[in-house]
Amino acid sequence: MTSTVHRTCPLCEAVCGLTLTLDEGGHVTSVRGDKDDPFSKGFICPKGASLGRLDEDPDRLRKPLVREGDLWREVGWDEAFAAVKAGLDRVTDRQSIAVYLGNPNAHSMAGALYGAPLIKALGTRNVFSASTADQMPKHVASGLMFGHPLAIPVPDLDRTDYLLMLGANPLESNGSLCTAPDFPGRLKALRRRGGRLVVVDPRRTRTAALADEHVFVRPGTDAYLLFGMVHTLFAEDLITPAQEVNGLAEVREAAKHFPPESVARRTGVPADVIVRLARELAAARTAAVYARIGTCTAEFGTLAQWLVDVLNVLTGNLDRPGGAMFPKPATEFGARRRPYQVGRWRSRVRGLPEANGELPVATLADEIETPGEGQVTFLITIAGNPVLSAPHGDRLDAAFQRLDFMVSVDPYLNETTKHANVILPPPRVLQSGHYDFALLGFAVRNYTRYSPPLLPLDGQPSEAQILARLAMIASGLEGDLDAFVIDEMLRKATQTPGSGVEGRDVAELRDALEGETGGERRLDLMLRLGPYGEWTGKGDLSLRKLLDNPHGLDLGPLEPRLDEVLKTASGLIELAPPQLIEDVERLRSKLDEEPPEIVLIGRRHLRSNNSWLHNVGTLVGGSNTCTLQINPADVARLGLDGEAVVRSAKGQVTVPLEPTDTIMPGVVSLPHGWGHAGSAQSVAAEHAGVSVNALTDESAIDVPSGNAVFNGVPVSISPTGVINAH
Repeated sequence: MTSTVHRTCPLCEAVCGLTLTLDEGGHVTSVRGDKDDPFSKGFICPKGASLGRLDEDPDRLRKPLVREGDLWREVGWDEAFAAVKAGLDRVTDRQSIAVYLGNPNAHSMAGALYGAPLIKALGTRNVFSASTADQMPKHVASGLMFGHPLAIPVPDLDRTDYLLMLGANPLESNGSLCTAPDFPGRLKALRRRGGRLVVVDPRRTRTAALADEHVFVRPGTDAYLLFGMVHTLFAEDLITPAQEVNGLAEVREAAKHFPPESVARRTGVPADVIVRLARELAAARTAAVYARIGTCTAEFGTLAQWLVDVLNVLTGNLDRPGGAMFPKPATEFGARRRPYQVGRWRSRVRGLPEANGELPVATLADEIETPGEGQVTFLITIAGNPVLSAPHGDRLDAAFQRLDFMVSVDPYLNETTKHANVILPPPRVLQSGHYDFALLGFAVRNYTRYSPPLLPLDGQPSEAQILARLAMIASGLEGDLDAFVIDEMLRKATQTPGSGVEGRDVAELRDALEGETGGERRLDLMLRLGPYGEWTGKGDLSLRKLLDNPHGLDLGPLEPRLDEVLKTASGLIELAPPQLIEDVERLRSKLDEEPPEIVLIGRRHLRSNNSWLHNVGTLVGGSNTCTLQINPADVARLGLDGEAVVRSAKGQVTVPLEPTDTIMPGVVSLPHGWGHAGSAQSVAAEHAGVSVNALTDESAIDVPSGNAVFNGVPVSISPTGVINAH
């Protein structure tokens, strides 16, 4: 007998609803898009369709592993946690502990709820994550402009008349920091209603091919292009901000140094195109500028992200329908925070500034290798594979061997976790509850959905229980972590004027919460206190309502709400944050710099998400392969055939060539997350590819955010067998 169940897909940022068919044994026999989901409306991509295969991957770890020399031994959970405690007990300085949080934490309910308590219990400032290999420039720019790093405006895709997109390829990625199921369909709808889509990218991606116009740009020069547009708006008196702002004169002065004629030489984009794009943006009835990972992972990533919203503000498109708007997620609540700061502390070795409570992953190897007080000797990784995803991964691979002790919470024995002393595997996807705390904060339409566990744990602790137990070991305390967190949240809420529960009894509120687990009760609390919650008098949302509506709930289109979001000290948009105006001088100093002969950029695949989906047979092969895309003119000029050696200042790889005129001459592209030779993951090992991060440079970062530079990496290309003294 089969059963039909519904669930949110956790494999990318699109939060699509899925309809799954399970047999009597709990095995997934089919996966379809959930046509009754009001947000995704039945859309599904190859990743979601393969959820059952990922869930039942035979290479997934089912029991904890303890390493003894070069051998692994399966152990029970109590023995595994005892080994962790013994390792932690040997730590005499908590600042010698580091934590690395991988990308899947953003797709995990447990990662969202239990990561922060674990870090607090560990008492370390050495926190690293995939954010500084991906998106930190956007957080820093938004924090400095709007006062909060999560105050990130997204394009109002369903109502805009003009969308300018840079360094993003949502037809492959399904969107990023812009949660939009069926992103392709939404872009096609934009064009059908007479709107205009312009894509700026060094590659003619699938998204660029769909657009009304594709503009080639040299990698890493997006900030110059955007400044050229800002210059045009001021020069032609096209400035129409809808809000009072601080810093308009400073931005005008900074833009004087980047006239279109000058930035054209640096970007490869003709001056007349730059001027026309600025005029089109200003003239559109509604418009939005959106830029993502290609612009974040570059030398001037924060400036580029800042200028995106400078353009949205200057053209009057911030916080209005059809422009760039702020979502209102159902679990958003809390008192006004202090204005945003960067650099509250710095890394021990390179002195790099903290951002969002994190240090740049580009300096993790420094912290492990460099002796002295605070040298990292104990590492915890949670759902991450930095050996393949961080810059100069080969150096990290070697550095991890020097650690005294390492713990990994991960379902796989992979390139990173092979260095661990203890691996603690979370349960299968279908055994876990799911709510998108992070991603719904970037949704292009307000929406909420909870997916309860579909299968019993059968004696396996949940991921939440694993992380909570680690936190209790680290704190030296005993008890119920969830009960402590709930009481603390309720205490603050009852003492907050206007919270909806001001002055009420904490015990009474606690007893009213529903949920089978501590995580569900915490979700219920956040929903009830949120902007649509039954305790705030603004709605009737609770966990019970989500359980009664398994397809999710539409909470309506985005609405203007800048006054609610803005948390700057001045109460105004800070259009010219001093830290960014200072970095403009660095940008200006390189305006006339000659570009390298060949530079490397990354690439997204529709059937991949970093390194963690390469062990699913249905998702590898075909177009999802590790090849070097290169323009045919460069193939001929360099005398290449079949495969080539790519060299950088940090390393070299030999990789098959994929000649294509969809990439600019002088630019080559390798996909991210490969390099599985010798892996314990059988499918990944058969499709090993090479790691692009054997070539990237950990010393190259975006200065304001500390984000690693993965795009615009200087390389040389030569035929195999040719010695090159790069």
